[in-house]
Amino acid sequence: MRKAVAHITLTLAMTLCCCLHSYAGIELQNLKCEILQNPLGIGTTHPSLSWQITSDVRNTNQTAYQIIVASSAAKLAAGQGDLWDSHKIVSGQSVMVTYTGKALLSRVACYWKVKVWTNNGQSKWSKSAQWSEGLIAATDWKAHWIGYDKGFPWDSVSKFSRLSARYYRKQFELKKNIKRATVYIIGLGHYELYVNGSSIGDRVLAEPPTDYTQSVKYSTYDVTSNIKQGVNAIATVLGNGRFFTMRPKYKPKKIKEFGFPKMLLQLEVEYTDGTRQLITSDGSWKFTADGSIRTNNEYDGEEYDATKELPGWNKPGFDDNEWLKASLVEAPGGRIEAQMNEPVKVMATVKPVGITQLKPDTWIMDMGQNFAGWVQMRVKGNPNDKVTLRYAETLQPNGELYVANLRDAKVTDIYTLKGGGEEIWHPVFVYHGFRYVEISGYPGKPELTDFEGQVVYDAMATTGHFETSNELINQIYHNAYWGILSNYKGMPIDCPQRNERMPWLGDRAVGSLGESFVFANGNLYAKWLDDIAESQKPDGAIPDVAPAYWNYYSDNVTWPGTYILVADMLYNQFANKEPIEKHYASMKKWMDYMRSRYMKGYIITKDKYGDWCVPPESPELIHSRDSSRNTDGQLIATHIIIIC
Repeated sequence: MRKAVAHITLTLAMTLCCCLHSYAGIELQNLKCEILQNPLGIGTTHPSLSWQITSDVRNTNQTAYQIIVASSAAKLAAGQGDLWDSHKIVSGQSVMVTYTGKALLSRVACYWKVKVWTNNGQSKWSKSAQWSEGLIAATDWKAHWIGYDKGFPWDSVSKFSRLSARYYRKQFELKKNIKRATVYIIGLGHYELYVNGSSIGDRVLAEPPTDYTQSVKYSTYDVTSNIKQGVNAIATVLGNGRFFTMRPKYKPKKIKEFGFPKMLLQLEVEYTDGTRQLITSDGSWKFTADGSIRTNNEYDGEEYDATKELPGWNKPGFDDNEWLKASLVEAPGGRIEAQMNEPVKVMATVKPVGITQLKPDTWIMDMGQNFAGWVQMRVKGNPNDKVTLRYAETLQPNGELYVANLRDAKVTDIYTLKGGGEEIWHPVFVYHGFRYVEISGYPGKPELTDFEGQVVYDAMATTGHFETSNELINQIYHNAYWGILSNYKGMPIDCPQRNERMPWLGDRAVGSLGESFVFANGNLYAKWLDDIAESQKPDGAIPDVAPAYWNYYSDNVTWPGTYILVADMLYNQFANKEPIEKHYASMKKWMDYMRSRYMKGYIITKDKYGDWCVPPESPELIHSRDSSRNTDGQLIATHIIIIC
């Protein structure tokens, strides 16, 4: 009996050891392609693959991995890596592993999984993940750019531009059984996409801003569930964004302009019999600008007239006989590239904490937190009642909005009611940086429950947090956290509230490193390096703002040096060496440019900004030129050039 018990005990112990050796509680999570989860329409045929390891056993380290990539979910489940089977590779690398399988063509869907070996045992296969290739070759695009290169009588193309949104639609018929439907779209400056009346995707302020003469980004959407056999409709709304600039016809030597909004769209429908049908943007589309969004300007706000809504305009069967035919227009000039950084989304909501009546028809609402985004409003009233929302970061002593720091930005949204019941609205093509909202014209008394703040920034994960026993330090961190996320808008900007909102390079020379401990901002900054490279002049000069919406090429070191420092940050923080490889020649060209012109005796003799905006004792000292208050610009510039 004792021998039997001992035998059973030994068997169980050995089984347990084998289980621990095989799996050790090891799980693989967060499988990513190009640091994105299950991305559609990527722009590289050799993407990077990454994963994270979790284990019940401490100090578990990967010693080897195996990746398989298949052309279908069924083949992957069967363990058939018909696109790539890496077999067992002895390596601790789990980040940015390059795909080296079969050549990938446009549109191909790829399904993948991974398993690893560690010092504490082997994992099971991970759950499956996937990506799809975009339109890799320029010849894959069969669509035409459409738009309308002038304003309408109600528009104003002046310093304070007022340009209404453009509404486009196309009705079409699909006669076969549908296997898959995919939309590829570029909408400049911003767009909303609809299929058969349904809004597609949850991104906002799409696409990320670029120098549109150098590159334009497209996005990919799977609309299979939105398409049906029979008559369908696809529709878009185009907003102005950075394409139709906020201050056109104003300081033309300083401000870059691109023209009126335009669009490139390709819907590809794959039938179950293997054939395909394309619906593309062309002269057959219909459009109007006489819709509900009367104006949208990033600096000044959005005006929406609900009495001008067009019921059913984005569905089949809508009568568009009175609409205009879309015009074929010139391309913006930039290369067409897949968007490879996280889109901007509504990432959080903020509830207001108080409303105070300022005047008989004016109220001040306190959101309790300064952030960038907009307010969603619930309201009920009569047709043509008009509610005005003005935004500010702080208040004057008398309780009114303090707007001096906004300069000439109007930061005002106006909503005109259609009447007949509760109406819910928020702007879609603008954002504001604010804590306080002035509400005027609201029918009745506004209540806290009638409003919600929506926080808008790039959909990147928060990966770090900082907290101490000191409340002041905690508040400083809290303020920094909200300030950083509020300035992520497809590029890192300097401020989200006034008439600037520019991607100044100097702000991120060191800041990008600190940010990377809190946010997974690797894709955003990789995209921004492309923006900087596209702004470089043939002689090597790099601007102070990139994309170069403002024509500032001041030949200093402290701002353009960010180009190199951010590439270094991406390598050290995200193990991403591709930006260094991609931009090395351009970075060297800039270094040679600065050294040949401004270096004497190993000292850089020019720097425009120097010790910019030293924290002052009083506001009037912000830009003090008192040399005793500022570090010498040559010292700063020389230091930057050395560490670069």
